[in-house]
Amino acid sequence: MIENSDFRIEEPDLSSRFDVELIRRFLSPLGFYFDESLVDYCIILYTLNDDIVGVGSCKGKILKYVAVAPRFRESGAFAHIVSHLTERVMSNNRQAFVFTRPENITRFEGIGYRQLATAQPLISVLEFGYQSIDDYKQYLKSIKPGNQQGKAASIVINGNPFTLGHQYLVEKAARENEQVYVFVVQAEKSAFSFADRHEMIRLGTQHLPNVVLVKGGEYIVSCATFPNYFLKNENPDAITQKQAELDIEIFVSHIAPVLGINKRYVGTENYCATTAFYNKAMKAILPNKGIECCEVQRLEKDSGSGEFISASKVRAAIKNNNVAELQYLLPETTIQYLQDKMDLMSIRTRLSTADSRH
Repeated sequence: MIENSDFRIEEPDLSSRFDVELIRRFLSPLGFYFDESLVDYCIILYTLNDDIVGVGSCKGKILKYVAVAPRFRESGAFAHIVSHLTERVMSNNRQAFVFTRPENITRFEGIGYRQLATAQPLISVLEFGYQSIDDYKQYLKSIKPGNQQGKAASIVINGNPFTLGHQYLVEKAARENEQVYVFVVQAEKSAFSFADRHEMIRLGTQHLPNVVLVKGGEYIVSCATFPNYFLKNENPDAITQKQAELDIEIFVSHIAPVLGINKRYVGTENYCATTAFYNKAMKAILPNKGIECCEVQRLEKDSGSGEFISASKVRAAIKNNNVAELQYLLPETTIQYLQDKMDLMSIRTRLSTADSRH
């Protein structure tokens, strides 16, 4: 318990049904449904007379469920909650992020947060810390080839693992453009680590001299910009849609201009509803921002079969010990990497307990 002259903070027990229901009853009239599985730390702010003033939570670098009762909104309660949560996040990180409604932007800006993007009318994302989008832009400038003359294309790949379908998409973009930037999703939410995924993509594209690999960082399909991407979510909701719009807005406003990107390639999505949502949002938003969205038909396992290659099929084949199937799904470079560098048994075990769709 932490106290000051006006309020006191208590940390509820997230394993207690009573404490969770207390938070839910407070948040429900304010438009939130509290899911305790999506946070790892939570606080309740009380008056010294034990009235609930507000609540707030965080998960990793992200502040969540920050809300103050209407009658306390002109007090310092909001700043008290956000400052406490930010201090906790920053004790282990160099950045903090928050999703909030657009009408709350000025409140967070008053505490030092900076707006990254907004998807009206539902959600905005802001950041705070010693690192920022400006540092990522400097990184992008450092990897931009000095001989790039015109515009460039881009692809975002998780590569969990890198398949023949991924390779086909990159090769097509490389044929059609002077320069191609392949952004590798950096979040550690997949069966294969970022280091392994990055290396498999590097090996599978090293024959293409006009392709540059880019670390996605916190700003390309990350836990900070698009957390729902990493959930098993076969029925995407309005929040998922708006998170997709936020991620695309950050790409359009902060990333594409630095690298001179005017095309973004995507494969058709046949299996994952969340990714299909993302593709739909790109097709709606990018052309209006001067960026062409090039949707390419997924590569088929066998021509005319209607059975498309996907990383999820690769993971299923590994999980089911169907190693022979991999030759139809993976480039030789990925197969060789899996054989030489990785323990398929440990991967199989990891896949058996994985929660992520990607």
